[in-house]
Amino acid sequence: MNFKYFPKLNGLNKITMETTALKLMEEAGELSQAISKFRGLNGEKVNMTEEEVLEKITGELLDVMQVCATMTYVIEEKYDINLDDALVKHLKKLKDRGYVK
Repeated sequence: MNFKYFPKLNGLNKITMETTALKLMEEAGELSQAISKFRGLNGEKVNMTEEEVLEKITGELLDVMQVCATMTYVIEEKYDINLDDALVKHLKKLKDRGYVK
């Protein structure tokens, strides 16, 4: 599987499914923190424009997406999973549930 906008990272050491899953949790936490903090949900006063807030949140979301892409590369390469086939099944499931048309 090739992600046009999410390249395979080749400058990392010891990339495993487990280390990538831990990194994903870390990045997801940073995304949650950004939403909470920059939206003022934690009680702190926010001195940022809406555009700045959305830029920070978008950056954290892209970090999450990059780690997800990295995990797909790991699964595909180290466990010989055909992600193209898995994606076809996944999309069928989404269609069957009415999430996409």
